[in-house]
Amino acid sequence: MTELNKDEELRCIGCGAVIQTEDKDALGYTPASALNKGLETGELYCQRCFRLRHYNEIAPVSLTDDDFLRLLSHIREANALIVYVVDIFDFNGSIIPGLHRFVGKNPVLLVGNKEDLLPRSLLRSKLTDLLRQQANQAGIRPLMTTLVSAKRNHQVEELLATIEKYRQGRDVYVVGVTNVGKSTLINQIIKQRTGVEDLITTSRFPGTTLDKIEIPLDDGHELVDTPGIIHQEQMAHVLPAEDLRLVAPQKEIKPKTYQLDEQQTIFLGGIARFDYLKGPRAGLTAYFDNNLPLHRTKLANADAFYEKHLGGLLVPPHQNEIDQFPALERFEFAITEKSDLVFEGLGWITVPAGLVVAGWVPKGVGVLVRRAMI
Repeated sequence: MTELNKDEELRCIGCGAVIQTEDKDALGYTPASALNKGLETGELYCQRCFRLRHYNEIAPVSLTDDDFLRLLSHIREANALIVYVVDIFDFNGSIIPGLHRFVGKNPVLLVGNKEDLLPRSLLRSKLTDLLRQQANQAGIRPLMTTLVSAKRNHQVEELLATIEKYRQGRDVYVVGVTNVGKSTLINQIIKQRTGVEDLITTSRFPGTTLDKIEIPLDDGHELVDTPGIIHQEQMAHVLPAEDLRLVAPQKEIKPKTYQLDEQQTIFLGGIARFDYLKGPRAGLTAYFDNNLPLHRTKLANADAFYEKHLGGLLVPPHQNEIDQFPALERFEFAITEKSDLVFEGLGWITVPAGLVVAGWVPKGVGVLVRRAMI
């Protein structure tokens, strides 16, 4: 490893934060002993990234939403290719509000990550078209839409070729909301280019890349990993870190189909709820993490069932988390065509036309209807 220069501004190679040894609660803190060791080895991590890397522990930090937005504001003035990474499993939760304000006139390459999580029955060409259409609705006009699995290293080499084709001697900025797999993707790129594994901090927890990280390209330009933009409607910001493993899929999801009569309810753990209010007997298919327990009951009993079993049969949240968990809010929809009722950051239920349904989610989390993906 190259020895670090003590006179230069030192940054954590895991999250990009400026290293400091004074304030344990501030960004970039590392003990003086760890700083000296990092200077010797050239591998300098802040204490937060060290714990995340070695023990999968997450520590709260003082970076605000405004700090994130300020860090991204200079992209508008840059001459760069913007690689916009979205989570295919949670596209709506991946939307960056007002992205055009950040990218200016710079071209955008749309990358749908985590494609390995979706059932193989979903045609990838249809998925690509759907992503492009949803991006267009959000005011984004990508040069190209491509699918990858950063975790499985699927289509990453092809993505690199696409980036090289479109960047035309410019810098490359990788942007996205928290938890879409940006840093995992860049780690795969670094690995393919240099053989170094897991240089940048990654985890299932939101907000693990705290400042922009610059990676030199062959022609003197840079590939820049920007901080994940906090999207407060993501489910990841409602649940404690230890519960995210129950809602954030790590392998291909297995759909569950239910034959429901009207006036029936499905609880999604204790964090969300689906009510079938009115319509004929129908088959509905649920797409959620395989570890998330689903429970069916009669609508008339649903409120009492939730109150009795929350934190026990209905988890997450667990018993010791109930006091901090937000109340569920109800949203009602009349379905006029085959659609997905989307619980942002959690999954969706595919509903046939002609039904009236309701979705309940923690206050502040989004629920919406879109054209059926499958």
